[in-house]
Amino acid sequence: MSDIEIRLAELGVVLPEPVAPVANYVPYVISNDLVFISGQVSIGPDGLIAGKLGRDLDLERGIEAAHACGVNLIAQLKAACDGDLGRVRRVVKLGGFVNCTDDFADQPKVVNGASDLMVAAFGDRGRHARAAVGAPCLPMNAAVEVDGVFEIA
Repeated sequence: MSDIEIRLAELGVVLPEPVAPVANYVPYVISNDLVFISGQVSIGPDGLIAGKLGRDLDLERGIEAAHACGVNLIAQLKAACDGDLGRVRRVVKLGGFVNCTDDFADQPKVVNGASDLMVAAFGDRGRHARAAVGAPCLPMNAAVEVDGVFEIA
């Protein structure tokens, strides 16, 4: 068990089976030492966290949704690393998309749900570049979607 998996266990995070693609794409692509993971929507242990921030969901629920995306990213990353998260050198970049009303302006706070998880799990290797933007709608009406780029050994 890698130090990352130990930290995840201490955080109470259980990695699910990676979610299969819902359209014509692959869950991740490895190019040299980088893993590009396709967007992961806010599916948690209790199912899809759906709805629009600023109308259907409050900020705390949005943060939970982004955290769920982060857990799904790590599950895909583990698959890309043949089950060995110890290969991860760095979380390079996250891109966060928040399903929200036109006047909702807390996208960065929402996406912190995924960013905070990366730092908690990977330590300093989890600090990353990031984008956090609002979207009028996401696939399946998901509250949040996050994609990521990771450096591996």
